[in-house]
Formats: sequence, C-alpha cells, structure tokens
Amino acid sequence: MCRNIRTLYNFEPPATDDEVEAAALQYVRKISGFTKPSTVNEAAFEAAIAEISAASARLLNSLQTTAQPKDREVEAAKRKAASAARFAA
Repeated sequence: MCRNIRTLYNFEPPATDDEVEAAALQYVRKISGFTKPSTVNEAAFEAAIAEISAASARLLNSLQTTAQPKDREVEAAKRKAASAARFAA
C-alpha cells in the first residue's frame, strides 16, 4: 500500500472527487514507477487515473456501515502524533 494513500471511506464530510483522484494518481504512480510519464505514455497514465478514480468512487458510494463517521481533524491529529513519535529526534 502506498503510504500517501489515505482511507477515504466513512468520513464526515465524505471524500471529495479531488481526494479520490489524488489517491488514484498515487496508486498509478506506484504501480507504474513513474511520477511523471513520458509523452508517449501520458495518455495511458491519464486513462488509468480516470478509470481508477471512477472505480474508487463507485466503491465508496456502494459501501455501507453502521459505524459512526470519523472526524477528519481527529484522524489528522492521530497521523501527526504518530509521525512525530516516529521521527522524534
């Protein structure tokens, strides 16, 4: 799993299209090994991002849970604390 891809499900407010696309971009970068594709591969790269974004959005919209939505600020604070502990000098 890419470390930059965050869980997008069950948050209040829900994940935005931009967040879904950013996760798809990170995924495509990881599996392709490109951070920026060459001109000849750019169309395939962009098509993959669009397809993965669409599939991810469909998945997020179809999932169901009885759990309370997570608070984005609380989860961000948890990540920040874990990072500070990991990289403490």
